[in-house]
Amino acid sequence: MNSLLILVPVSLVLLGIAIGAFWWAVRQGQFDDLDTPPLDVLRDSERPAPRAEHGNRNGDSDDAA
Repeated sequence: MNSLLILVPVSLVLLGIAIGAFWWAVRQGQFDDLDTPPLDVLRDSERPAPRAEHGNRNGDSDDAA
């Protein structure tokens, strides 16, 4: 029972912080454009990704005898 005297106010404070963070995000426009970000993943980038240098399929380097 004594733990409820601590947990209830702590949960109310955390709830207030969560509501405040949500309200801040709404006021800052974080939820204005929900359609474009998923489509950005599907677009090609303007420049190609750099190619990684790999050895041959066995994992050995080319200059090994």
